[in-house]
Amino acid sequence: MVLDGVAIAAEIKAEVKKEVEALAVKGIKPGLAVILVGEDPASQIYVRSKVKTCGELGIASTMITPDASISTEELLKIVDSLNANDEVDGILIQLPLPKQVDTKRLLEAVRPEKDVDGFHPVNVGRLQTGKGGLAPCTPAGIIEILKRTKLPIAGQHAVVVGRSDIVGKPAAMMLLNESATVTVCHSKTKDLAAETLRADILVAAIGRPGFITEAMVKPGAVLIDVGINRMEDAADVELYFPGNTARAEGFAKRGYTVIGDIDPRAFAKASAYTPVPGGVGALTIAMLMQNTLTAARLRRALA
Repeated sequence: MVLDGVAIAAEIKAEVKKEVEALAVKGIKPGLAVILVGEDPASQIYVRSKVKTCGELGIASTMITPDASISTEELLKIVDSLNANDEVDGILIQLPLPKQVDTKRLLEAVRPEKDVDGFHPVNVGRLQTGKGGLAPCTPAGIIEILKRTKLPIAGQHAVVVGRSDIVGKPAAMMLLNESATVTVCHSKTKDLAAETLRADILVAAIGRPGFITEAMVKPGAVLIDVGINRMEDAADVELYFPGNTARAEGFAKRGYTVIGDIDPRAFAKASAYTPVPGGVGALTIAMLMQNTLTAARLRRALA
């Protein structure tokens, strides 16, 4: 079974739009402020998508675009002003930031109740203690995919490959909060295949194209592929996507294709899997919109 992230994202956006319309009747309009430093093309595209989605769902959006030479202190002043702005419910700082900026200090300056990325230590603590609130968007999207397709989580053995603060660790914590038995693997794991072969739910979030092979997957496992890697070698496209005409044509047109952290040939062993593209990645902006709505409701004691 293919787990269609695009369809699930559309479902979540429709729900958010309906709730935003209900708040509008009360004179409330959720607001998201995005800080985009510099002119990184990938970040610009991503931020434009966020702003566009806000408009579609009735959420007010503000984009602040300081020059790449900005200092940490100057950025902190911007964050402080947004923290004090009652019309702003969510603050998102687009990463990565320039080298001269203290990213940790900046992220921690965002008030926890406006931290729609779920990165603030207070929100990390709430997640760990199962108190809810604002959770990181990509891991939250993973849970939504599993729940909305009615795949069991409780009692399942979930293996998360990757321990980043943005995806791996929070995904493991959310799965644990849903009563899964969780194993977290990383670059120092001695026998990775032995661990992944035990997984009923396998989450790959390591940023290495096709790293999880068919031999590392238990028959019938649910495969959640978080990776989005650019592939520019025609030989690799033929290796990983043999006989896939659509992939070959897309590669010929653009000069690249995208692949996840799981070898697509492993999907044949799975009971369900998220494709790349069109899987987990499609949920990230939808969950950001959900977090902005949640922040607006929590700040007004409506949730």
